Amino acid sequence: MKRYLFLLTTLLPLLGYAQEEGGVCYQQSDSITICRLLDEAHSLPRTTNFPLFFARKFLGVPYVAYTLEVNDDERLVVNTRQLDCTTLVETVTALTLCAYRHLFTWRDYLNALSAMRYRNGRIEDYTSRIHYFTEWITLNTEAGIVKEIQEPDPPFSAIQNVKVNYMSQHPQSYKALREHPEYLDAIREMEQRVSGGRFRYIPKLMVKNQTLLRQAVNDGDIIAITCKKAGLDIAHLGFAVWKDGKLHLLNASMLHKKVVEEPMTLYQYLQQHSTHTGIRIIRILK
Repeated sequence: MKRYLFLLTTLLPLLGYAQEEGGVCYQQSDSITICRLLDEAHSLPRTTNFPLFFARKFLGVPYVAYTLEVNDDERLVVNTRQLDCTTLVETVTALTLCAYRHLFTWRDYLNALSAMRYRNGRIEDYTSRIHYFTEWITLNTEAGIVKEIQEPDPPFSAIQNVKVNYMSQHPQSYKALREHPEYLDAIREMEQRVSGGRFRYIPKLMVKNQTLLRQAVNDGDIIAITCKKAGLDIAHLGFAVWKDGKLHLLNASMLHKKVVEEPMTLYQYLQQHSTHTGIRIIRILK
């Protein structure tokens, strides 16, 4: 508790809805939340499942989309009060990296978040942000942050051939592209780079086989739900939770309008979405 109070004291000059050096946007409650969680993690044993520890701290937080689209010029947005599926995954992953690497300050968290959200951690403009989750996986694998699990076969018995172009085909769906059509060329180039990748995943029907899944999916793994919607690679994200021998999804849910641990199994969840085809599995590295 003394350490937590010290961290808050050092943060007081930076609090409020602010733009810290480096262009960080956040509210006072966000920095308090991050420092409190890091302080709690500092005293936990190394055997703690940190992804689930942190993810469960956000249960009940409202689901709100487009929370990163609050500035005309690109800034690092920290918002722990409102989450969508991607910002939940990024928030929890950044906190987990800090815990794994014994880094427990606000600045450490900001560095971890920017490193995974932007190519090479460099914030330039909207196009420097990683938009498709396949690219997020690829670049953060290269950076030693995560590892995609693609074996054994089964259950990883299907191959996703990635072809993304949704953003360039639907620019009116994105505030930044509506206001800055000059970004479209860079977005198209990025989509061409991301397209063509082949990744093994667990097909939808195979998710029913809990015995096979238990060999491949750990508590706290990131679950990326693949889809057949034209131009997209991933439809939804969350974290793996095993309950009574069955796999469930902890996610920022549009349906429930908040962060929840889904009461239905992941298999049941997938059956309710006709465009979902299966799951890719990503593990945060210690």
